[in-house]
Amino acid sequence: MAVPLSELTRMPDPQLVYAADGTRLATYTWGELDAPVVVIVHGFASNVRDNWVLTGWVRELNRAGYRVLALDQRGHGNSDKPHEPDAYAIRTLVSDVETVMDTYLVEDAFYVGYSLGARVGWEVVRDLPQRIERAVLGGVPDGIPLERLDLDQVRAYADDGTPVTDQATQDYIALTERVPGNDLRSLVALAEGMRRTRTVDPDPANAPTRPILFATGTEDAIIEGSRALAEAAPNGTFFEIPGRHHFNAPGSRAFKDAALEFLAGS
Repeated sequence: MAVPLSELTRMPDPQLVYAADGTRLATYTWGELDAPVVVIVHGFASNVRDNWVLTGWVRELNRAGYRVLALDQRGHGNSDKPHEPDAYAIRTLVSDVETVMDTYLVEDAFYVGYSLGARVGWEVVRDLPQRIERAVLGGVPDGIPLERLDLDQVRAYADDGTPVTDQATQDYIALTERVPGNDLRSLVALAEGMRRTRTVDPDPANAPTRPILFATGTEDAIIEGSRALAEAAPNGTFFEIPGRHHFNAPGSRAFKDAALEFLAGS
C-alpha cells in the first residue's frame, strides 16, 4: 500500500540546542540510535524540510541504514534569526554544527551539505577531521559568498518595498520568499556577516584531507569553481549532477545515488 506523501514528508518536533552565544538552533533526528550518523546541513534561504525532507534525502539515508541528524542553520527554519551581521561569522556557523554534535553525543559522523551547508562543511571537515569520516559537499562555490547580492537594494525592499532592479538580487529575494517563514532581514545579515569573514572563501591551499565527494549540477554557473576545489582536495572526487542547476540539484536521483555510494565507501 502506497504511503501518502504527507506521511513521507512529516517533520518531527524540533529539539532546541543552544549555541555558545545563546542562539537557539532547531534540530531533528530520524533513524535508529545505534546507526551510523549522517549530519545534514542545508543551503542559504532553505531549511531542513525544504532541502532534505521534501527532496527525499532523509528517507533515502534512513533506508540505507543511517541515523540522520539535521539542524536549521541560524537565520533559517525554526532556529533563531538574529538581525546582526556579527552573529553569522563562518566560524560561528561551523561552531553551531559542532555544538549540535556534542549535544547529541555524536563523536563521529558523515557530513552532507548543500550550497551554504557545503561551504560550512568545507570548514567542518577541515577543522574536525577526527570526527568526520567522509563528506558530500553539493553545490559548493568558491569566491566571496553571496557576492552578487546587492545588500542596499534588499534593505530598501525590506524597509519600504522599493522595487529591486538588479536581476541577481531579484533571484535571491524570490528564493527567500519561496520558503515560508524566511526572514529577509536575517538573511541580509547573514550575507553581510559572511562577507566580513574573509576566511570564508575556501582556500585550496588548505583543503580538508578527509575523503570528500564534490557534486554540482551541469547547468550550475559555479561548476568550474566546485571542480577546482575537488581537484585541490587531497582525497576529493567530483560528480556532475546531470541536467541540474543550483536550485534543483538536491532533488536529483543521480545525486542521491552517488552520495549513498560514496558514503558506503565505494
